[in-house]
Amino acid sequence: MTMPLPRYEQVKRHIMDGIEGGAYVAGDKLPSENELVRALGVSRMTVNRALRELTEDGHILRRAGMGSFVADRRMRGHAADILSIRDELAARGELWSADKLTLEARAMPKEVAAEFGAKAGEQAYYLLVLHRGDKTPMELEERWVNPSIAPELLAQDFTKLTPTDYLLAVAPLLRAEHVVRAVAADARDAKLLEIDRGSPCLEIGRRTWTGERVASYARLLYPGDRYELTARFSPVGAANNT
Repeated sequence: MTMPLPRYEQVKRHIMDGIEGGAYVAGDKLPSENELVRALGVSRMTVNRALRELTEDGHILRRAGMGSFVADRRMRGHAADILSIRDELAARGELWSADKLTLEARAMPKEVAAEFGAKAGEQAYYLLVLHRGDKTPMELEERWVNPSIAPELLAQDFTKLTPTDYLLAVAPLLRAEHVVRAVAADARDAKLLEIDRGSPCLEIGRRTWTGERVASYARLLYPGDRYELTARFSPVGAANNT
């Protein structure tokens, strides 16, 4: 027997149905707490909890004295995290899929070899994968991987799992480094991401280590109007004050 949803979850579902069904789009004002109380026959406390949780999940914005508004649906990445693109898309209710464009052993050019502390021309595994959210291109992943870290990489099907998921499973992550830049899409990247050449994009250069060895170096490229990067930091000593 299926148990009915708690009342606050029913309120959340009611609001999300409106957003997902197109009744409300980014920036639209939602019904007020009083209007939701009257329309749904629930308490103000129930409505308040539903709106608070939708805010925490990033679906809506609440502005003091003004009400609640549908949040911008651009995907949000976290600068301090290593998250699978599949998980990021799932968090915003979108279905991940991917096109595997290239997967092979390749000689590293000088600039990539420098990221590994290696010599130009040494072999590494190279992959180029286009990640989609609800079939829309969201991330172009260009990654070089140390073969000694993930020797079975070339046998993987990256239309069924993400490179991040696979590498986190086979290579314990010790530390990571992110370099974030604003760039303009070149002809190849623009074609793959289905945007105009020269469109603004967010580029993340990500290097990860397993033990003392560099495990991989990735260039992750996102259309600027489909992605935003967030980070959360705590002041020194804050953990001792909470």
